[in-house]
Amino acid sequence: MELLKNKSDQELIHAYISGNEAGLEVLIERYKSKIYTSIYIQVKDEYLAEDIFQETFIKVINVLKAGRYNDEGKFLPWVMRIAHNMVIDHFRRERRGLNVVNADGFDIFEVLDFADEDVESKIVRTQRDVDLKKIIQLLPDDQKEVLIMRHFCDMSFKEIAEITDVSINTALGRMRYALSNLRKIIEDHNMLLQMG
Repeated sequence: MELLKNKSDQELIHAYISGNEAGLEVLIERYKSKIYTSIYIQVKDEYLAEDIFQETFIKVINVLKAGRYNDEGKFLPWVMRIAHNMVIDHFRRERRGLNVVNADGFDIFEVLDFADEDVESKIVRTQRDVDLKKIIQLLPDDQKEVLIMRHFCDMSFKEIAEITDVSINTALGRMRYALSNLRKIIEDHNMLLQMG
């Protein structure tokens, strides 16, 4: 297992296809936080995100075992696309929008390191994070999606374009609109606070 950790995605895939189960374990370990986070931010439910994460990897395993994975060296974008489609399928089945909000469970902001923080700072930061999440939920789905992939999953615009099946220019445009809308929502929110 330790030897495999330095291998490329392609080498790990080949190891797994050749019968070494650890190849897939290393790949899951390598990308699970990015994939899980992207799912969670869309569904806002810890248990549902775990279910979709598992369904995603069942599909990945089936494709790999059937020999249908093509070697392009783009494992993460490919898995992210599968996860994204699983989320869409879930919401189609549920027939409800993507604005399900659940304050409990996994929190991307807790992953960030705030070690030497006093209680007051922590309260202020927590409130800011909650407000930011609420504000992000107000964005149109296509803008929210690009913002999440870019800023919470560190994906390139090229990867985002591939996953969402749009041109890079469209992905960039959606990001511009998302940031512009965020700024406007925050300014409106602050104006309301000052008036209140």
